[in-house]
Amino acid sequence: MNTGPLAGLRVVEFEGLGPGPLAGMLLADWGADVVVVGYQTEFGAKVPLRYQIANRGKRRVAANLKSPEDLANVLQLLDSAEVLLEGYRPGTMERLGLGPAIVHQRNPRLVYTRITGWGQTGTRAKTAGHDIGYIAMTGALSTIGRADGAPVPPVNYLGDYAGGTMFAVAGTLVALLEANRSGRGQVVDAAMVDGVGALMAPLLGMAGAGMWSGRRGTNLLDTGAPFYDVYRTADDRWLAIGALEDKFFAELLAGLGLDPVVGSDRWNPGSWPALKAALANAVAGKTRDQWTAIFAGTDACVSPVLTLDEAIVDPDNVARGAFSRIGGVAHPGKAPRFDRTALGPPTAVPEGVEALCDVVRGWAV
Repeated sequence: MNTGPLAGLRVVEFEGLGPGPLAGMLLADWGADVVVVGYQTEFGAKVPLRYQIANRGKRRVAANLKSPEDLANVLQLLDSAEVLLEGYRPGTMERLGLGPAIVHQRNPRLVYTRITGWGQTGTRAKTAGHDIGYIAMTGALSTIGRADGAPVPPVNYLGDYAGGTMFAVAGTLVALLEANRSGRGQVVDAAMVDGVGALMAPLLGMAGAGMWSGRRGTNLLDTGAPFYDVYRTADDRWLAIGALEDKFFAELLAGLGLDPVVGSDRWNPGSWPALKAALANAVAGKTRDQWTAIFAGTDACVSPVLTLDEAIVDPDNVARGAFSRIGGVAHPGKAPRFDRTALGPPTAVPEGVEALCDVVRGWAV
């Protein structure tokens, strides 16, 4: 029995990679009954099923969407659904006979969420792409990296998951709220380029005000400022420092054993090279864990840079329940948390496949 604020919500997710499955995972985490429709039982991925964490909490059915019988069953499934999630190129669902015009004629209340990189319209809409290209075209990639180096792709967190998944989920929930008032669903066009652009609003404002340089690695939050950067420790590990406010910076200097005069002119970018050298020299004098102990409980905004393995067993993360191991596989906890409609614990990724006709009958009740 699913628990959480979305318990009872019926979602059909069409098999895909990246932002779509993660969007479905979040809805399932929050209690929705998410059924993934795939072309084959292997679901086309190289990662073994038990490690496909974005499929946790879901049910899976295999369907040949080019088969009239399977297509009819999928349409029946959608008749009982409240949300459809798909991440194919524009026109693909229409060619399969599952486009919004057909589906909404049968189920007018359905929220039809489409996740793409370039969007449903525009000059690039039907071309292939990946996270790195989407963040490149929005200008976001140009801002990430050090002053003396190339732009650095932030894995695929920014385009696929921040710009794609999170805006798709937000758009889906907003459309559901509106459907409860109007009785009508609609198409949610969740384009990663749009999402990343929205995330850049504060930075665009700073740039417009002349407070953000076009040269990466020279600004307050992009490793330009010495008090917002990472530093190598004596054991060749890393310490993250984010002491932006004056009172936090004062605690940083005290913990590092540096004279306050070292940072007396810290808001002047001209002083940054010398201040960065002073901080680097100080941090290099102790191990990462020694610094972690020194700054524990302070407001210096200093954190150890943990590896994935370290983060899972870190005492602070353990106390919060931020991660758990399920069947030997590390899972993130469910987020956010709710005090009244509490979320159940994460569950293992299902490796079985249910019969499509059985799920259709179950939802028709």
